[in-house]
Amino acid sequence: MSLEFAILGFLNYHPYTGYDLKKIFDTSIRHFWPADQSQIYRTLARLTGQRFAEVEKVPQEDRPDRKVYHITERGRAELLRWLAGPPPMGEPRSAPLIQVFFAGQLSDEEVLAKFEGFAAVMRAILSQYNQVPAQIGPYEQEITSPREHFFWLLTLDNGIRSMRANLEWAENVIAQVKAGKVPHK
Repeated sequence: MSLEFAILGFLNYHPYTGYDLKKIFDTSIRHFWPADQSQIYRTLARLTGQRFAEVEKVPQEDRPDRKVYHITERGRAELLRWLAGPPPMGEPRSAPLIQVFFAGQLSDEEVLAKFEGFAAVMRAILSQYNQVPAQIGPYEQEITSPREHFFWLLTLDNGIRSMRANLEWAENVIAQVKAGKVPHK
């Protein structure tokens, strides 16, 4: 359900094609809400069916018509209603934590490899997050509201803090395994 509101949020700034929306997702909110091209197009179809968005066909030479999507007043009202409402909370799920939960069945060497791999992933994600401000730069020129930019960067701050906490946790587990503090069967 949140994908619909992410798209409405972007359309509230500016009309976009599905292709443009995919580029915006990849350079702004991918770190917490990835979407592939087909999901975006299916969602745009639903939004137009619900009359939250409308499509404008722009003729092009040598290519099919461009479909540019605009938010409607009904869509804007729905977006604002959703934004003002309670945060949508889902049940927490984590496949990596299922692996950790049952990792007592692995040898210390296997556990160490697993957590070193986990730490490497967290470092890579942190490196990607550090690139986000430069990636959203072009949109800061299009959407010039400092207030909007402030809230955009709050989501990045959340991601960085979460990844740092996960990395610290993984490094703590690695240190415990290397120090021989993990009980054996």
